[in-house]
Amino acid sequence: MSAGRAGAPALSIVVPALNEAAGIADMLRALQPLRARGAELIVADGGSSDDTVARARPLADEVLHAPRGRALQMNAGAARARGRMLLFLHADTRLPPQADALLARALAAGHAWGRFDVRIDGRHPMLRVVAALMNLRSRCTGIATGDQALFVRRELFERLGGYAPQPLMEDIELSRRLKRCGRPACLRPPVHTSGRRWESRGVWRTILLMWRLRWRYWRGASPAQLAEAYR
Repeated sequence: MSAGRAGAPALSIVVPALNEAAGIADMLRALQPLRARGAELIVADGGSSDDTVARARPLADEVLHAPRGRALQMNAGAARARGRMLLFLHADTRLPPQADALLARALAAGHAWGRFDVRIDGRHPMLRVVAALMNLRSRCTGIATGDQALFVRRELFERLGGYAPQPLMEDIELSRRLKRCGRPACLRPPVHTSGRRWESRGVWRTILLMWRLRWRYWRGASPAQLAEAYR
């Protein structure tokens, strides 16, 4: 992607992190080709008690300290970012190599926001089914999850006020508001995300838990109650 206004990057990648020392360096190294092509890379740390910050600093344009909570961290990173397109990337997720070119095509096609398909890496065969259903549901509903690396034009993100400061379902809440401004670009080249939370808790148990939480959210349960149930 070419630069926007003079001296500013076209793309800013915001990574919320909390105690990700085991994998943050490898994750950020995978983003260095994008960074070499002009993307800005910002890590928003939520108060890690391990070496996340020290390991991230040499590999990012900025590592900032933010209030704990994924939505708050992503808003803090976005506030410091300079790119005209913002991409929010979980610390256990990897972008496809030509993500910047894919975003440029989405912009040229008139999309103001979107997400990637997702592939969940892990040993359990159900993880492929989970990913396929996530992608299908997102394509049908226009709702993106954080695992799908949501991206949005900066001006639109700022106009909508960014992520709601809630402890869970912040991606769904933002997607609902973004949908009113246009359908998302649903990019088929997948991001790869770790299956650790499914495998550590039990794949079937996690699937049922997430379905139950989404149902309760749709019925009006508060994000704070849902976050407690998730924990």
